[in-house]
Amino acid sequence: MARSIAQIQAAIVAQVQSDPTIGPSLTSTSIVAIWNLWTYVVAVCQWTLENLFDTHKDEVSGIIATQKPHSLQWYVTMAKAFQYGVVLPADSDTYAVVPPADPTVLIISNAAAVELVNLVRIKAAKMVSASLAPLNSIELTAFTAYMAKIKDAGVRLQCTSSAADTFQPTMVIYYDPLVLKNDGSRIDGTATTPVKDAVNAFLDMLPFNGVFILNSFIAAMQAVSGVVIADVQSVQAFYGSITPVVIDVQYTPDAGYMALDPTWFAAHVTYVAYSA
Repeated sequence: MARSIAQIQAAIVAQVQSDPTIGPSLTSTSIVAIWNLWTYVVAVCQWTLENLFDTHKDEVSGIIATQKPHSLQWYVTMAKAFQYGVVLPADSDTYAVVPPADPTVLIISNAAAVELVNLVRIKAAKMVSASLAPLNSIELTAFTAYMAKIKDAGVRLQCTSSAADTFQPTMVIYYDPLVLKNDGSRIDGTATTPVKDAVNAFLDMLPFNGVFILNSFIAAMQAVSGVVIADVQSVQAFYGSITPVVIDVQYTPDAGYMALDPTWFAAHVTYVAYSA
């Protein structure tokens, strides 16, 4: 970044005054002293040169930005910048008004870019009542058209927005009878489904398209107040009509996020009073 003329002149004056040969001879402090005027002239020249360098750097950076292949993170950033129902200017990947006057047009709350064989898959989801949800067919069509306009030439994109992967745990919860009841609710009445709430909180905490780690889930269940032992017997997940997959170590949701199956939870999570 270019320095100001005053900064450059001050540096020159300091250098001159510290020189053992010419410093003792240039003692006048007048701003119109010949030597002071020359430092100003040189400072202006240096300031002009530094500004030209900055301009050149900006031009080169701009050229590089428009020509280099974009990263996966760039696709994520651009996906979140999608403005639903707003026209994208011709030959541009940026909307005319950024940020938009109406923030509700930014419908993509979460996105991920995954590199597959011969294509890049863009996963997207929106927020509905504080929960992630898929785009409807019209929104997905508009989003797909937008991504096709802003993508790098030659890159094949697959834009998807799916319902959450279904999460199905099977557990035996050994509980402290001084804290919890046999239905899993707290005796003090502060929570009716603390274990179920902890499962939902854990799933919500996962980054979009993040990896579900079984050991971390077990630790989260074990940390629920009133739970003495969380015996997680099995955990499985699936999407669409795919056969459920048993999670032995980790799992990446196809939709980018997961949601608990409440019916399964009610039938496959049992509570047993703990007795040492």
